[in-house]
Amino acid sequence: MKDFTQLEKKFNSRFKNKDLLVQAFCHRSYLNENPSLNLENNERLEFLGDAVLEIVITEYLYKEYPKKSEGELTNWRAALVNSKILAQISQEVGFNDFLLLSKGEEKELGKARHYILANTFESFVGSLYLDQGYQACQKFIQKYLIKELPRILKEGLFRDSKSRLQEEAQERLGITPNYKALQEWGPDHEKHFIIGVFLKDDLIAKGEGFSKQEAELEAAKNALQMKSW
Repeated sequence: MKDFTQLEKKFNSRFKNKDLLVQAFCHRSYLNENPSLNLENNERLEFLGDAVLEIVITEYLYKEYPKKSEGELTNWRAALVNSKILAQISQEVGFNDFLLLSKGEEKELGKARHYILANTFESFVGSLYLDQGYQACQKFIQKYLIKELPRILKEGLFRDSKSRLQEEAQERLGITPNYKALQEWGPDHEKHFIIGVFLKDDLIAKGEGFSKQEAELEAAKNALQMKSW
């Protein structure tokens, strides 16, 4: 088992319920290989953490940017909770060193690890909320995640590839792109999707992801590259 006291020291935060902290890093695959352990996987904590993350960021944006419209704030929030940003922050704070994975999952890097790290950020927030409350989550999220907002705004990362593709296609061709699921596989907790983006009946590009939304964004990004838009 990993030494989670090192993680507590890093954040200067002591968990009253140590099992909650461990559970936040416990992937389903780890329990499949270690069924005798009295642990739950982190999927329920991820569900909770996702909701806490959304309300903390929503409250921050609402208070800090009183003149911005609902649409702008929604785009900014979506950019902050993007899986790439969450995975990046998880890497930066050292979450990767504490993941409890099966031997097979430990060898998987790339997109699969990125997905696990993004989910772990949410499950950690969920465990922090249950153990220490809303204000502790506010402090953590503002320190490690909301600090990315200036860069997101400067680089225009809140304008996702789907929005950009739609703008370009409508302006250049008078067509609205449409997306169709071409393939999906895997268990419910680790689904894979391949989505195609079409202009009328023409398949322009494909994208792969762990959710339909992620695959659509990847397809749109690939379409922009294919079209040199």
